[in-house]
Amino acid sequence: MTRIVTTAAVILLLTLFVGCEANTGTSQRLPTRAAPYVSEPNKPLAVPTSADEIDLVEKMASNRQAYQRSLQALVQYYSASGNHEKVVWAKQELTALDRIPQYQYIIEAQVMPATLKATENIAAADQLYNEAEKLNRDAGVIPVALTKDVEMLRAALRKYGELISRYPTSDKIDDAAYKMARIHEGLGDYTIALAFYQRAYQWDPATPYPARFKAADILDRKLHRRAEALQVYQEAIVKEAQFVDLKSMAERRVQELNTSKDAPK
Repeated sequence: MTRIVTTAAVILLLTLFVGCEANTGTSQRLPTRAAPYVSEPNKPLAVPTSADEIDLVEKMASNRQAYQRSLQALVQYYSASGNHEKVVWAKQELTALDRIPQYQYIIEAQVMPATLKATENIAAADQLYNEAEKLNRDAGVIPVALTKDVEMLRAALRKYGELISRYPTSDKIDDAAYKMARIHEGLGDYTIALAFYQRAYQWDPATPYPARFKAADILDRKLHRRAEALQVYQEAIVKEAQFVDLKSMAERRVQELNTSKDAPK
């Protein structure tokens, strides 16, 4: 009888041992949280003020990047040490991280003062603008599908933004704002695109681009802010009348908005 009990115990231990060795990683996952994570339930977080927004967003972005770099370091470490199972885990977590929506909480154009004026011809600003234009052209037609094209467009955005921040009185700031708006619109970032279209005509009321028409169209068809769209359409019809086709379309849309049963109040 004692021999039977001992044999059964050995079999049980061997079964457990083999099960652990065959682990595919599922049991190593952290448990799914049933509720949003709260570090100290008994200590409610202080409600941040609007003045804290930039700090909060910058800290979040820094933590987001640090998390990604840490996973990449794990992939390199486990690859070098030959631990293929943990390489798979780290790569799967990286893939999942890439699939999480990431938002640009601080809209750059809204931080830039609406009171800037495009008045001075500055050679260095023109050089930056030309560099940004080349990146923009080389990226290809919007909408884009290839990652390298998107990265090139983002490089162009940085170059246009650098122009505005370094030379805020340049006569190219409205050009840069309009081109940034076009890129963001092509990427589907409509709120950001709207802000840059608005900056283009705020910084130069006589800007040579149909910035008001474009802003009105986004307000109307993408953001469904019809009352604001109606006002900007009407302003565009007067101040951007040289764009004959856009003017005709805007006049039709103004009539539709004014006669619709859902006409903005």
